[in-house]
Amino acid sequence: MIDKLGDLRRTHHCGQLTVDNEGQAVVLMGWVQRRRDLGSLIFVDLRDREGITQVVFNPETDSALHEKAHSIRHEDVIAVTGTVGRRPEGMENANMLTGGIEVTSLALRILNRAQTPPFLIDESTDAVSETVRLKYRHLDLRRPRLQRNLVLRHKAAFSVRQFLDSRGFLEVETPMLTRSTPEGARDYLVPSRVNPGHFYALPQSPQLFKQLLMVAGFDKYFQIVKCFRDEDLRADRQPEFTQIDMEMSFVGEEDVMAVSEEMVKTVFREVLGVSVGLPCPRLTYQEAMSRFGIDRPDTRFGLELKDLSDIAADCGFKVFSGAVQSGGVVKAINAKGCIDFSRKDIDELGKFVEIYKAKGLAWIKVKEGQWQSPVAKFFTDGEKKTIEQRLEAETGDLLLIVADQPRIVNDALGQLRNHLGKKLGLIDEKAFSFVWVTHFPLLDYDEEEKRYVALHHPFTAPLEEDYDLFETDPLSVRSRAYDLVLNGSEIGGGSIRVHQIEVQKKIFNALGMTPDEYQEKFGFLLSALDSGAPPHGGIAFGLDRLVMILCAESSIRDVMAFPKTVSASCPLTNAPSIVSPDQLDDLCLKIQKCKKDNASPESGE
Repeated sequence: MIDKLGDLRRTHHCGQLTVDNEGQAVVLMGWVQRRRDLGSLIFVDLRDREGITQVVFNPETDSALHEKAHSIRHEDVIAVTGTVGRRPEGMENANMLTGGIEVTSLALRILNRAQTPPFLIDESTDAVSETVRLKYRHLDLRRPRLQRNLVLRHKAAFSVRQFLDSRGFLEVETPMLTRSTPEGARDYLVPSRVNPGHFYALPQSPQLFKQLLMVAGFDKYFQIVKCFRDEDLRADRQPEFTQIDMEMSFVGEEDVMAVSEEMVKTVFREVLGVSVGLPCPRLTYQEAMSRFGIDRPDTRFGLELKDLSDIAADCGFKVFSGAVQSGGVVKAINAKGCIDFSRKDIDELGKFVEIYKAKGLAWIKVKEGQWQSPVAKFFTDGEKKTIEQRLEAETGDLLLIVADQPRIVNDALGQLRNHLGKKLGLIDEKAFSFVWVTHFPLLDYDEEEKRYVALHHPFTAPLEEDYDLFETDPLSVRSRAYDLVLNGSEIGGGSIRVHQIEVQKKIFNALGMTPDEYQEKFGFLLSALDSGAPPHGGIAFGLDRLVMILCAESSIRDVMAFPKTVSASCPLTNAPSIVSPDQLDDLCLKIQKCKKDNASPESGE
């Protein structure tokens, strides 16, 4: 039998009552976390989003009520009227806010029965496959951990809004249906029924619209906005994600970075009670790649890369000297105290760097007065001494060396550094280490397409002192871009934008676009720049990734209410789905057999 709620009203949440409420009459409502039947007494852990309260059903208080409590099962929704009392001495639970009290039930209403859930609603649910948890996400979200994560996400977003409002920013919504501008990741396309054969694109970011808002004179803009990218997924990537998007007029890099730092400091203080020291350290892109091999370095630990190219150039080991002669580099890291690594351990590290296209991993064990290594015979005593000094090597250390083209060496050793940082326990997981990375290259070269591409996006301003390099050495042109990195994850990235039409055309030309092409794709932007555009710049923070770090989670799926799997599908709703022929006819579309064999949405991951 299902009871009616009637005029009964909740007086407290399940996580609010303490010994200060002793003797009070209360009404609690929630889900049955657990029922323990001790014969004479029945204990029920009642749960809502604020916590758990223990409810006691005593036959001496009401035998009929005690009998009714026998029928309660996991996840039933109930309302309880009762009196708050202290738990018996020795039965307190110091780990719970409500651990000093229990509610003796005087009335019980069963508001809804629940079928046996496919998994227990507690933290042991982590052992259940993610596909199953996402299929029953409405149950998974009842878990205290995920509820805490989403509460923290709300607090972070609320803190951001309050901070930016106090600094004069205006929240302005931008369109979800826009035009495709295939200069970044792959767009999600939306067919237009009223314009057959034409498509909208879901925005990868509000980049162009926020620049237009600056041209329109709004001075300071922000938006917590959904963005969409049709790209391969991983733990910290989703097809739809949320950005804290910002733009400011009449500013330089330091202005944007200062506001960003203050915003992040405010969020960490208000959400975690953690103090962030300002200003955050700065590294140029070149410094980051030189020292850490990666443009989003984790600065919580050492193991920095050291360049041995000058020493290796004339050494007897042809793999090293040949790499340098062909324009490559030789770099190394010193795994302090790791001389006891077995050959199997070292071989596994070699296989690890091969993932990042390195052809091999040379190693040297530094022993008292000698090297143990297959490459030791190729180096003179002077070269050995210089290498040891460069790497600050001591007896007991393990030196790991990669030789190849700079991009491969940096990537392989940068990833190996992060791998060893975790493996050797060098990372303080409770630390928050921020660093700005600045002066990224403006352009990169796509070997497959044989053309220059924008490293960030084509609206990023170049450093003025590098303008002349467009004609002679485009890859050496540095940009006015900046990323804020936290614990090895990029949490925010932005730049000063191009605000002069001639500079914008220069960049389009460098990207191999003809005047007709950039006029067709970006004519509205060029018109805006030619209408008195102010100097402006901004930044976008990944809210999902930021909250993931605040919650100490390893996947953004655990800080999003309804995420997709790595196959971009939703097991809960079975999206994406097949639509009816009538819907396709309305859109003048016909489905052809796909050339590649994609997994069906139902297959999960």
